[in-house]
Amino acid sequence: MNPRFYFLLAFAAVLAATTANAQPVLDIDGDIIFGGSYYVLPVIRGQGGGVTLSGRGDQPCPLDIVQESSEVDEGIPVKFSNWRSRVGFVPESESLNIETDIAATVCVQSTYWWIDATWRVTAGPKPEGFGEDSSRSFFQIQKADEHFYKFAFCPNVRAGSSKVSASEWGCVDVGILVDENGVRRLALANRPFLVMFKKANVPEVSAKTMST
Repeated sequence: MNPRFYFLLAFAAVLAATTANAQPVLDIDGDIIFGGSYYVLPVIRGQGGGVTLSGRGDQPCPLDIVQESSEVDEGIPVKFSNWRSRVGFVPESESLNIETDIAATVCVQSTYWWIDATWRVTAGPKPEGFGEDSSRSFFQIQKADEHFYKFAFCPNVRAGSSKVSASEWGCVDVGILVDENGVRRLALANRPFLVMFKKANVPEVSAKTMST
């Protein structure tokens, strides 16, 4: 089919969604994120790189979401899913699921982002619906500036609701917690972890595994 048709179809979807106040998340090239895998990179350089998976102390499992120690390491990309609006792109300020896009881990588990009892962002099973337990796996990508974003956790999301008002429900930013070993772990914090998104090389990503 004519490529122009697909362009016009995508443009129409974006226009309709924008009219309905849904704004798309953009990558570092200014392109709309429709799907695929993206590296989560820090806006502030010099303190670490992209996000990856790591155990706690000398325990390989469970896995937490952490920031790479080297700023030149882009980490492991993520995928976004399960927002409730009907837009085709990844929307700002809507509750959605985030999955670390990796072929396998030493813990043999799914790698969806969750908030655990210590308020850290950890890897967990694929969420099922908008139940009370699964609500701990829903995050929002909120615009922090014209060119970058932050993650927020909105614990009181209504079942079946696509959008949560931060002022109404008290969303909490996802920031960085530096542990006793100097590992930069994603956790709920007063200061947000400011990020931008870079399109990943899909064939390269699909071949990755995590053995340590």
